Amino acid sequence: MSEEEMLEAEIEAEELYTIPFRDVKHVARKKRTVRAIRILKHYIKRHMKVAPIDIRIDPELNEEIWKQGIEKPPRKIRVRAVKDVEGIVEVFLAK
Repeated sequence: MSEEEMLEAEIEAEELYTIPFRDVKHVARKKRTVRAIRILKHYIKRHMKVAPIDIRIDPELNEEIWKQGIEKPPRKIRVRAVKDVEGIVEVFLAK
């Protein structure tokens, strides 16, 4: 579902979060960005009260996290999480 379609759907909650990826520096270099994605999903799950399967990451956000490769994810990232009435959360890069 694109950002425009999400705006047309009924929105239950919308929040802005700054997600710290400080824990990825304790992981092997070749696994850091994969761990950053896992941290992102866990953070959204905990704050938006949804199951991990109901979290959708926008391709633009995914590209931003992977921009510097597998070894160097960003230290933190600002995201916008939108939860619809069905309980599905779309996570976008905050602009």
